[in-house]
Amino acid sequence: MKLEAFEENVILKRETEDTHGSIIIPDTAQEKSLLCEVISVGSDVLKISLEPGDKVIVGKYAGMEVSIEGEDYLIVNKIDIVAKVV
Repeated sequence: MKLEAFEENVILKRETEDTHGSIIIPDTAQEKSLLCEVISVGSDVLKISLEPGDKVIVGKYAGMEVSIEGEDYLIVNKIDIVAKVV
């Protein structure tokens, strides 16, 4: 099954590692990682140049968590995305 984001939404998958390259996630944020991988991008989000596979940082309590076929995803509005890791 494939998820597709609509309009201003982005579907993300939280990273599970404690460190990501030079980004170190503090102990207080390890429970809800701030670094996520983009899975799907809604049509209105393409304007901010996000593509599947990009890494982004979101607010700790942003979005709605869903589980599809045993995989956990986070659906956020584009406004919840704080930065893109380049």
